[in-house]
Amino acid sequence: MAKIIAVTNQKGGVGKTTTCVNLSASLAATKRRVLMVDLDPQGNASMGAGIDKYSLKYTANEVLMNEIDIEQAIQPSEQSGFDVLPANSDLTAAEVNLLHELSREARLQQALSRVKERYDYILIDCPPSLNMLTLNALTAAKSVIIPMQCEYYALEGLAALLDTIEQVKQAVNPDLEVEGLLRTMFDPRNRLSSEVVKQLREHFADKVFRTAIPRNIKLAEAPSHGLPALQYDRTSRGAQAYLALASELARRTSSDSVANQP
Repeated sequence: MAKIIAVTNQKGGVGKTTTCVNLSASLAATKRRVLMVDLDPQGNASMGAGIDKYSLKYTANEVLMNEIDIEQAIQPSEQSGFDVLPANSDLTAAEVNLLHELSREARLQQALSRVKERYDYILIDCPPSLNMLTLNALTAAKSVIIPMQCEYYALEGLAALLDTIEQVKQAVNPDLEVEGLLRTMFDPRNRLSSEVVKQLREHFADKVFRTAIPRNIKLAEAPSHGLPALQYDRTSRGAQAYLALASELARRTSSDSVANQP
């Protein structure tokens, strides 16, 4: 059964979509079965996986509104080796329409229950705000990866996000946990970055991923080609960092499985 992970941060521009696409590709490269769920109306994760968001017949919108079964909307990312539940601007309608629906926060959870046996990992790319779409992701997920830049304001935003996760945990998803904090666009030569990392390790210890994602031009270029960095330039520092993250996540998941055995 799949481990469902929401990739989220209420602050935009932190590498959330980049992480979702490239971690999906890296897990797939290590022979894991992966579904990436694009839950952002911008549809950037879909485009980054090589799926044209402008020519979609079905998206996550129709799935959340119970208009179709999830299997009808899932598409393969042929070059990247994982499946995608794509999104485009139609998803904005779901954000509004769900407010009037019963069990509105559990629609994604219900949809994923149909397919989660087919995958090892399901990664959910969330919009950069706390809305009904993000709430659906946090209700469906087992854990959360939080990409963040190592800067002063990031710590402030992190506190708000952790409060949100705790509220969701108490209200609708008692199993929800923080999988890890991921340092993105990281430059170890930056003094402020080093200070922020020190604070993160003091407060969150092993919740901070050992892997850090560097600033890398190939990571920035790859989406314009509809490819993860691994397919665009496997030797790039960005691609190699996400491969390392996939290995670290797989080790954590394996350890969790062993720990939960009776």
